[in-house]
Amino acid sequence: MATDIKESVRPVDAAALLALLPSRPRMLALGEPTHGEDDLLDLRNLLFRQLVEQEGYRTIAIESDCLAGLRVDAYVTTGAGTLDEAVAHGFSHGFGASAANRELVRWMRAHNEGRPAAEQVRFAGFDGPLEITGAESPRTALTALHRHLAEHADPDLLPCTAATLDRLLGADDRWTEPAAMMDPTRSAGQSAEAAQLRLIADDLVALLDTLTPQLATAPPSEERDPSEEWDRARLYARTAVGLLRYHHWTADTSPGRMARLIGLRGAMMADNLLALAERGPVLVFAHNSHLQRERSSMRMGGVRLEWWSAGALVAARPGADYAFVHTALGTIRHRGVDTPPPDTVEGLLHALPDDRVLVDARGLAAALTGTPPAPRESPWFGYAPLDPAHLAAVDGLLYVRDVGPQG
Repeated sequence: MATDIKESVRPVDAAALLALLPSRPRMLALGEPTHGEDDLLDLRNLLFRQLVEQEGYRTIAIESDCLAGLRVDAYVTTGAGTLDEAVAHGFSHGFGASAANRELVRWMRAHNEGRPAAEQVRFAGFDGPLEITGAESPRTALTALHRHLAEHADPDLLPCTAATLDRLLGADDRWTEPAAMMDPTRSAGQSAEAAQLRLIADDLVALLDTLTPQLATAPPSEERDPSEEWDRARLYARTAVGLLRYHHWTADTSPGRMARLIGLRGAMMADNLLALAERGPVLVFAHNSHLQRERSSMRMGGVRLEWWSAGALVAARPGADYAFVHTALGTIRHRGVDTPPPDTVEGLLHALPDDRVLVDARGLAAALTGTPPAPRESPWFGYAPLDPAHLAAVDGLLYVRDVGPQG
């Protein structure tokens, strides 16, 4: 059995990773089983650099706020602002505190210096403007979309004025009330103003669609790039509609409320990924649960929630060019996650001498036929072990033997 496993293993680099796949995918998704470990992010950074330099990838998309990420992208492409500002304000979920994320942004800016736009690397967040405590106000996305259309469309076609939009939005803290995540009665998502805003957002998106020939194919000039403006407007459109929908269901009181919310988040992520892939190959980095093809699950407040992740939604699209590499870990000792049991997939790989390996997941699954490995249990809620039942649905497996405490 050990010989069979070794035949499925190879060293970790971009070329070996792509060799696991039938062709270079447009969306190459690399998962992580836990957040906050810079060892994993350093490895991600290395693979991204190799994919850029050797394989023609030009974009990295991470599990972070899609609107905040525009600030990082502006810095790495044009030098707007400073590295400190980009890292402090361009990431959500506290990810800006990571030294590895800071190094990623620094390297991207250094790589782009002096290069023409077509050869530059790009940064994107593909999550919605969502935090654990709730969703952001739809103000930024809605007002930016309205402003873009006001610059390009006949004023008579706009469904409302900017002043009306501002009045309906009201104070932003109406939307960002932290208590609303657990108490739907504290949410403004089903107020009369929110209902009107959903109709306005729908009309704005429809108007944007009708202007596609005008906005998507306009010739560039020294002052502006219409294709970039078009991509940005579509991002604002997706985000405005998605946020208003998310807020609406935050105010819901039915038993399916939390499952619906996490499913809506996955749908927002998927739409952002599909849009990013239109401009070229993308390395996607997020938690495994957001990228896997199988149905995802988690426990929240003692309740098991299940949903189809962004990766599952993207992979289900006809013609989707999507590959998923699952990352599994051996130990996170500073979190109480010790040596994996030998009868688990992680335990079998932990017995190998290498600190990190790439694994032909389907080959490994075939080698384990007849002796199904046991699922691993984690003593720490923040680490999600590999489900061995999912092994054959994974395009590749990255195994990291140990990760250590930071700093």
